[in-house]
Order: sequence, then structure tokens, then C-alpha cells
Amino acid sequence: MEALPLLIRYLITAIIGMVPIIELRGAIPIGVFTFHLNYLEAFLCSFIGNILPVYFIVKYIKPLFEFFGRWKPFKIIIDWASNKASKKIEESTRLQNFAALGLFLFVAIPVPGTGAWVGSLIANFLEVPPKKAIPPIVAGVLVAGIIILILTATANGGIQYLMQRN
Repeated sequence: MEALPLLIRYLITAIIGMVPIIELRGAIPIGVFTFHLNYLEAFLCSFIGNILPVYFIVKYIKPLFEFFGRWKPFKIIIDWASNKASKKIEESTRLQNFAALGLFLFVAIPVPGTGAWVGSLIANFLEVPPKKAIPPIVAGVLVAGIIILILTATANGGIQYLMQRN
């Protein structure tokens, strides 16, 4: 993959960072191991790609859900996602009372099912205005990115160590 032009590798890494569920948790290691970007390049491309959709999700996801909800295949998926997010919100009064801190922590901990996409959906369902929702989500993406960067560097060092021993 190193044969691809650098700009293309940057763009693909950023696009992977935009993909729900994968986000920068997958884009950083892919950028480093597959596209042979250095750590800073992989981090920046992944970070930018991951935060680009945040505003649009926080601001416009409900109208999109309403529009696409008119068609049965989309309605099934939308209802499932809406019910799941609503249950999480209802179960957690702390999330309702401390929306900014809750969003930050939810996005910052890099485990499956958390991240900018779901954090943005939660902000939308809680009706947190974009001005109050976006900063903690972006800060959470930054922290998650740093954690993934450290884990990627650690894994890379371990792999290199094992390869040198053989």
C-alpha cells in the first residue's frame, strides 16, 4: 500500500475515521500498519475524519431519521437505533444531568459501541445544542485518539521486537 500516493493514503485514512463503529479506533492502526503513515499523520487524518460528521449528526440526524423513516427498510433500522439510544438515556439520569461530561467520557473511552457517532446521536436525543455538545465530543475523540495512538505504538514496538528476535 505504500505505492499509493501520500495524499490518497491520507484521504483513505480520514475516510476510515469517518466510518461509524470503526472511527479513529480503527483508522489509526490502519494508517500506521497498512498505509505506513507515521504516528502523527495517522492520528491527524483519523482525528479530522472522525470529527467531520459530528456537527451534522448533532444538528440534523432527527430530520434525516424522519425523512428516511417513511420507508419501511429504513424505519426498522431507525426505530431500532432510536429505541436503543432512548433506553440508554432514560437509564442514565447522570447522563441527562451532566450531559457534557457524560458525552466526553462516553466518547473518550475507546471501547466498541462508543465514539463520536454514538455520542453525537446521544447529544441529539438529549437535545443538547451543537455549541454545548460538540466541544466535549471533540475532546473525547482527542483523548480516545491519544489512547489508540499509544496502544498502536506499543503494539508496533512489540511486533518489531518479536521480529528482531527471530
